[in-house]
Amino acid sequence: MEQILINLVAGAIGGNAVGKASQNFDLGTLGNTIAGLVGGGVLGQIITLVWPAVATSIQSGNFDIGSIITQVVGGGAGGAILTAIVGAIKNRSA
Repeated sequence: MEQILINLVAGAIGGNAVGKASQNFDLGTLGNTIAGLVGGGVLGQIITLVWPAVATSIQSGNFDIGSIITQVVGGGAGGAILTAIVGAIKNRSA
């Protein structure tokens, strides 16, 4: 449960960061947050599945700073990537 929360928060931050960094990708604060949450949750979970060692340490309750950093980076990147994709599509069609 903690890993999902970390992914979602990091995703929301990443989504807002990329939205505010480039007007081409900006969906507004709410849009950036929602896209970031979804992207962070999805990509964060994919990274966990790709790196079984990280998932094993999280599930066993042996949190270490490396596991937390992995979740934050994965969630933040996922949020930023999805916000950029959705923003680019939205702005291209407008």
